[in-house]
Amino acid sequence: MRNTTAPPELASRVGSVQTSPVREILALTERPEVISFAGGLPAPELFDGEGIRAAYDRVLSEDPRRVLQYSSTEGSPLLRETIAARLAGRGLPTHADDLLITTGSQQALTLLVTALLEPGDAVIVEDPTYLAVLQSFGYAGARVCPVTTDEHGIVPDALAEVAARERPKLIYLVPNFQNPTGRTVPAERRSAIARISAESGFWIVEDDPYGELRFEGAPVPWIASIEDAADRTILLGSFSKTMAPGMRLGWLRAPEALRRACVIAKQAADLHTSTIDQAAAARYLTDSDLDTHIAKVCAAYRPRRDALLAGLPRALPAGSTWNRPEGGMFVWARLPDGYDAGALLPAAVRSQVAYVPGAPFYAGPADVATLRLSFTTHSPAEIAEGMTRLAEALR
Repeated sequence: MRNTTAPPELASRVGSVQTSPVREILALTERPEVISFAGGLPAPELFDGEGIRAAYDRVLSEDPRRVLQYSSTEGSPLLRETIAARLAGRGLPTHADDLLITTGSQQALTLLVTALLEPGDAVIVEDPTYLAVLQSFGYAGARVCPVTTDEHGIVPDALAEVAARERPKLIYLVPNFQNPTGRTVPAERRSAIARISAESGFWIVEDDPYGELRFEGAPVPWIASIEDAADRTILLGSFSKTMAPGMRLGWLRAPEALRRACVIAKQAADLHTSTIDQAAAARYLTDSDLDTHIAKVCAAYRPRRDALLAGLPRALPAGSTWNRPEGGMFVWARLPDGYDAGALLPAAVRSQVAYVPGAPFYAGPADVATLRLSFTTHSPAEIAEGMTRLAEALR
């Protein structure tokens, strides 16, 4: 019998980053009898399956040799031109060459981390913030610096204080219908963030997967459109919430030098995003009316949000609070002092209802009384029944 030596250990960064508790909760709540408010998923019955199928059929029948071949790292010129036109139509002049197509906006985050961050670099986040970005920054070995938020998002005075103390490389924020809180940062705060960034010299990563899912109120201009921020803002977008998440298509709009660095990082990661998926998306955007489809999605989501808001007074303990987002996919709630949403989750699952405890979304000290509820994947009647079950679990 020959002697063997154990293979080397895994990289230290693997052990330092925890798995996503949201993903673990989703695995527990996949049973069809569970009414789950946990997942941040678009409603599958609203996918335009016929229109997307027709787009794939057309590109495969018209030009199969091209759409089944390797393609450029930067992405389909037609898809980039179409996205640029959509951005320009919403008030942000953009050229196709300003964009990099990514495999979902999550990959865009990974590319930015690769291009910008060294171990020990400081990064600023809202507190609470998008959970997966904490994983990305953890893998990079970055120092995550949370900044206080209120009902309007990040507090500018707190941002200025943290920026002066920590000298961050970047700030990451989701200004429209934030995950997890559903909050939208008003225009005056966006201007303040741009000003502080210009004075302190850090990048702004403006992630906007939910901005088109507005049910009411007026859109707020992107930070990327503010003059002070034009040379330092990276705008991320995605078709996951408006077209279909399974296509895994996102994009990154950034100044040239940083965008080029992200192209090189993407070459090392996957060469390019799926050629056929890009071609089908470009064809869909040409042949179909995405804005009409988004309006249909918003028309379905609004009564679902309203059903959730209507059910919360009887579902949550007296003294609980919650917000009323003007769009997006999430409502953020807080139980009274002394409650722990994480500790109460097993009882909820036993009652065949689920939510996501708020604690994992915090980079700083967690408020264990908070929870996130997504309203997108159930009908108003199912949401009402879910609220009844939640009331029984929390009683």
